[in-house]
Amino acid sequence: MTIIEGLQPSIDALEIQRKALAYLKTKGYIFIGAGILFAAAGFIFSDFLLFGLIPALVAFVFGFIALNRGSRLFEQYRHEFKLKIIAGAMKSIDQSLEIDYQQGLSEGNFIHSQLFNTRPDRYSSEDQITGSAGKTRFAFSEVHAEYKTVTQTKNGRRVEWHDIFKGIIFCADFNKHFKGITVIRPKDIGSSISNWFSENMPIFSSGSSMVKLENPDFSKCFVTYSTDQIEARYILTPAMMERLCQLESKSKYTISVSFIDSYMYIAFPLDKNYFEPPQFKSLLNANNWQKDIDVIRFMYDIVAELDLNTRIWGKH
Repeated sequence: MTIIEGLQPSIDALEIQRKALAYLKTKGYIFIGAGILFAAAGFIFSDFLLFGLIPALVAFVFGFIALNRGSRLFEQYRHEFKLKIIAGAMKSIDQSLEIDYQQGLSEGNFIHSQLFNTRPDRYSSEDQITGSAGKTRFAFSEVHAEYKTVTQTKNGRRVEWHDIFKGIIFCADFNKHFKGITVIRPKDIGSSISNWFSENMPIFSSGSSMVKLENPDFSKCFVTYSTDQIEARYILTPAMMERLCQLESKSKYTISVSFIDSYMYIAFPLDKNYFEPPQFKSLLNANNWQKDIDVIRFMYDIVAELDLNTRIWGKH
């Protein structure tokens, strides 16, 4: 039985909700659009201002009522999509997989992961998926972290928000308690600047230094820092560096990795919000939500990709 066949009753029921939702939202947008046209016509033809504003007001009221009803229906539809379609499809990958779409990686753990130098001023995380692949427990969540800048202009203060990270952060038990902190960051266009800050103003513990590694492909993609040079080399074996390069090649954007306490964190930058149901495209076409399942399978396969079930250390 395919994923689609197993979920078909739920898909059929949710498609009815989706159509009702799409109808309400389309109706709302049409009313609001008509209201704007009536109001514009009233102002253009000032002699008919009153006759333009009255139907405009009526259209706006009906439009906002329809959109409000659509928003309430969307919350129910979204809830059932995640708990029936996403959760149901995950079970075809591994029965241990669970989703809690209202929870995510905590801000404290985001900072603790040491993946980024900048602390967030605004932070949100959702769609936490947990499970086991063999002996290895893992979790991943969608994360959006931002910092703000405030500049003084002639018109007053201007606040702007900038992304620190937007994407998925994966965390797995590495089965070893690390004495130090090892962080692997992208070696991109701005690496010379970011490297200077990492060396001179590290967010993690003082005493970190660049780790010189002998894999040229790895060194082309990444720059590595650690508070324990010997431990970093034990972690980043030739096989592990090769596997990280392979994982990097399968990712759209350059990943960041850290090893801290007894966990491995991997940050995958993304330009799409996953695990959200389509509103104006049919659920009956699996292509409209298949990418969500592909992402889950990709995250699940990381354990095998990095050979995390091979316990070369005992946890101590």
